Amino acid sequence: MPSAAPSPSPLTRLHNILPASTLLRWLLLALGPLAIFALFLLTVGADPWKTYKAMYFSALGDSFGFAEVLIRAAPFILGGLATALPARTRLVNVGAEGQIALGALATTFAAMALGERFPAWVTLPLLLVAGAVGGAAWAGVAGLLRTRLQVNETISTLLLNYVGALVVIFCVHTVLKDPESFNWPFSPPFAEQARWVTIGGTRLHWGVIVAPIAALLVWYFLTHTHWGLHLRVVGGNPEAARRAGFNVERIQLLVFLAAGALAGMAGMLEVAGIEGRLRPTTGVGFGYIGFLAAWMVGHNPLGLVASSLLLAALAVSGDALQITARLPASSVNILMACVLIGILARVGKRTA
Repeated sequence: MPSAAPSPSPLTRLHNILPASTLLRWLLLALGPLAIFALFLLTVGADPWKTYKAMYFSALGDSFGFAEVLIRAAPFILGGLATALPARTRLVNVGAEGQIALGALATTFAAMALGERFPAWVTLPLLLVAGAVGGAAWAGVAGLLRTRLQVNETISTLLLNYVGALVVIFCVHTVLKDPESFNWPFSPPFAEQARWVTIGGTRLHWGVIVAPIAALLVWYFLTHTHWGLHLRVVGGNPEAARRAGFNVERIQLLVFLAAGALAGMAGMLEVAGIEGRLRPTTGVGFGYIGFLAAWMVGHNPLGLVASSLLLAALAVSGDALQITARLPASSVNILMACVLIGILARVGKRTA
């Protein structure tokens, strides 16, 4: 009886699954931005090793830093989902930034209207709905421009970000301005019933669980429902889908509304969980980082959770740059930009 062939080693199995070229590309994608940022640190006279070490411990070295990472990751996940969902129909939504802002604005109006009339278990779901409606309404503008007037959604969503920011600024200077703010532009504070309960003496609040739950639901929707199949069909070939009887414009508009609702909930988490009131800077930059998080994992809703946690850790660790390298905390955006350039280069090579 012939002897059984020896089983391949773990390295051999890994090579069969992932060729060496693929592993090399992934390694360059992971380490390339770190190397480039290390060169930047050297040019400004900072020690890259000490800086990276300080960044790591500031984000993950204790429970406070880890809580901050979870807080920051939640809006990144929801903003990334607002990018990932339209991507399934080959639509590019760069507008999560403005949709987050309008979600926060709608949440603030709702919080001011509700006041202290209802308990938290009633108020918070209502505010979450308000944030979703605000974000969906703003995304719906871009959706209508795309489906009715054939306006490129990449341009319209990007430009609407600036309009949304100006709308928030106008409101916090006028109708929503706190009369006791000593002329500072922000809304009155939210009632206690309109604030998420914090955990363990940190800023971490129960609202952060909304983000991973939303990612799980979007993944299930895309992979296990007929609607998810319809999105893939429309994304694969819109003209063929139209000839097969699909209402492509209706599907695209609904996708925009759903994406805006997800981003709007991120705005709700910020004002009702962290800020406690609306400011002109509430959620600024979160939509763009969510866009990056979605592209990092090829718009995979579950992978988006991991990429958002990574970017959140980088964002939180930016505070260490002020101490170690004597650089502004925003310098960590250079590292994120390097990551984005690497991803775009990889995507561009794959689609060329």
